[in-house]
Amino acid sequence: MKENKLSIVIPAHNEEVLIVRVIETMPDFVDKIIVVNDASTDNTLAVLQQQAEQNEKLEIITHEKNQGVGGAIATGYRRAQD
Repeated sequence: MKENKLSIVIPAHNEEVLIVRVIETMPDFVDKIIVVNDASTDNTLAVLQQQAEQNEKLEIITHEKNQGVGGAIATGYRRAQD
């Protein structure tokens, strides 16, 4: 029998101020947090990388070109299915 796991996909574009709070308030039962950095031009990626060092559940995917919320969610869903 296949074990189910819960992954959360978070699209992020220029969210350096709020992204830490979003990650830190994730419930403990979440197995994987996939944040799609959608070509942010602020320090979102640096903040995420710092968080990833402290949180083994966190995975970061970065888009080189902004794909919008729908594109970011689609990327995250594909990764979650893997």
